[in-house]
Amino acid sequence: LQPILSSTAPPTHIYISSIHFGKNDTGNSYIHLNDYSPDNSKFDNVWNECQIASERDITIMFMLGGAGGAYGELFSNFETCYQMLKNTIKKRPYIKGIDLDVEEDVSLSNIKMLINRINTDFGSDFIITMAPLGSSLINDFPGLGNFVYKDLYNSSEGQRINWFNSQCYFTYTPDVFTAILDNGYPEEKIVFGMISSEFSRSSFNNALK
Repeated sequence: LQPILSSTAPPTHIYISSIHFGKNDTGNSYIHLNDYSPDNSKFDNVWNECQIASERDITIMFMLGGAGGAYGELFSNFETCYQMLKNTIKKRPYIKGIDLDVEEDVSLSNIKMLINRINTDFGSDFIITMAPLGSSLINDFPGLGNFVYKDLYNSSEGQRINWFNSQCYFTYTPDVFTAILDNGYPEEKIVFGMISSEFSRSSFNNALK
């Protein structure tokens, strides 16, 4: 994180990713940051720098899921896996939130349960975000998680979501952003996510218009 920490224009938030769950050769569940335990010594410097970043008012968050397994194992052995997640966060009080990036089939009821548990255990100041595709916010049909985000958003658990990190990769246009708002999502709940390879140094100004 050193280049970020020494930047004259640091980010407001850093997501440490990705947290996954799985089973080892003996059949026991594990929690991994990428391919290693979050407690592995290879991450010592990362955690030290996260502490420094937090002290400089940069919000540090986890990202759970994304590509790879996470939610299937979590919900098949919930109490064990969730306790590992809870302990991992509690051990690092500079972690101020979690992004739920669901890219595997889950039930809406399980996502609601997870949001409720996080809210109960970490309080209302703990940030909860999600990362749907832009199309899942424009059209009310099942996305990568096989549930409808509008159904979640219209629930009490959905109102607990601080914002959506919308994956508008290669669809980073004003029309797409407007379409999301037209579908009933408030502007302050949408982070309009781009992919860096969509723009070059010469064309990046187009992304700012």
